[in-house]
Amino acid sequence: MKDYIVKRVIEVSNYIIETGSTVREAAKVFEISKSTVHKDCTERLYDIDRKLYASVKNVLKLNLSQRHLRGGEATRRKYLLKKKR
Repeated sequence: MKDYIVKRVIEVSNYIIETGSTVREAAKVFEISKSTVHKDCTERLYDIDRKLYASVKNVLKLNLSQRHLRGGEATRRKYLLKKKR
């Protein structure tokens, strides 16, 4: 694996752990695709640093378990804005 990829994987992973951000949020910050962030954190990181991988996996699992709540809140805000117009 190329050095710049390894560096990116570690930076993205540390960001996700420190902020608890979602894959989508990390992708925006690092200006890469969601698919790249996901592959970096679930596949590439496993080969680079397994301890860091376990930490990132826990954050991603938590985000996944809360996904339906975030989606419901976004829908609620959407319809509240429509109602105010």
